[in-house]
Amino acid sequence: MCDFFSCNKALFDELDLFIDSLESKNGALIQVLHRAQDIFGYLPKEVQLHISKKLDISPAKVYGVVSFYSYFTTEPRGKYKISVCLGTVCFVKGSDKVLAEFEKQLGIKAGETTKDYTFSLEGLRCVGACGLAPVVVVNGKVYGHVDPGQVSAILDHYREVEMSC
Repeated sequence: MCDFFSCNKALFDELDLFIDSLESKNGALIQVLHRAQDIFGYLPKEVQLHISKKLDISPAKVYGVVSFYSYFTTEPRGKYKISVCLGTVCFVKGSDKVLAEFEKQLGIKAGETTKDYTFSLEGLRCVGACGLAPVVVVNGKVYGHVDPGQVSAILDHYREVEMSC
């Protein structure tokens, strides 16, 4: 059995290459945290401690930033991050029903991740695409005018992608 660092050495090496490529490490914490979350999928304690050493800042400062911004997570998330807009326009056009259908089909609630770490589900306040309401975003891909009847097709697409890997 290996520890977190040795089991993920290639990921730490990728993060180190990124950090070492920065012109200046001063003021780079948020940029490094974004890159680390892209690499690891989340920011566990081991990654935060590694970043604090590489940037020569306190672990408390790293944790303070991670815990302040809702974008960052210390818990593993699914490979596919599904975000359902719950802003006023989307909500009026039925995004609450779309979210409920995702919850039903995935067997999880908003803010949770499936046990196999394939899908994470969240509700967002507004994605700024009101003309497409209701809006669903999966890993940055925007789906507009979504109704509950389309949820199966969206999920099936990503399940098929997984099966082809």
